[in-house]
Amino acid sequence: MAMTPISNLVRHEGDPHVIRSGPSSLGMPDQLARMLGWFSIGLGLAQIFMPGRLTRWLGTEGSENLVRAYGAREIGAGILCLSIDKELGLWSRAAGDGVDLATLLPAMSEGNPQRGNAGMAAALVTGIMLLDVLAAQSVRERHKRGNGRRRDYRDRSGFPKGVEAARLAASSSRRIAPSVTATHSPVG
Repeated sequence: MAMTPISNLVRHEGDPHVIRSGPSSLGMPDQLARMLGWFSIGLGLAQIFMPGRLTRWLGTEGSENLVRAYGAREIGAGILCLSIDKELGLWSRAAGDGVDLATLLPAMSEGNPQRGNAGMAAALVTGIMLLDVLAAQSVRERHKRGNGRRRDYRDRSGFPKGVEAARLAASSSRRIAPSVTATHSPVG
């Protein structure tokens, strides 16, 4: 059976054609938030499915359930970073990084033979936390209006030429087309 290209199935005469695509509406802070969101989801999955490997590498055996809980938190923050609430997702990632650092501090004690790994993990978490904070601040700045307030679209009508132009067009079309009236009878 021959396959028909999808473009032939959905194109109709008069459909608009894409001549060229414009620049992405996602700025660099939005793209960074997206990358951190996917990183967070990947890290969370690793924490949920490989907690034993992580705790052995850090010398914190016995805390696998805590690592799984941190994995669930990472996935939640990652999903927020991919949503419209990306700033909230980035701040929750930064807060989670602080919790991770507090958890890693005891693992860097002299009694832990894996303290070097724990120290390396703490350094990575610190760097990522700084990146999360900078990304959250950048997202906040990008999505402010010129007067310093967050963007507010309540004043938008959804009509490209304004509400009055839409009303005028609707009233002129009513004069041209015959009006259709419906009769309603009360239900008894």
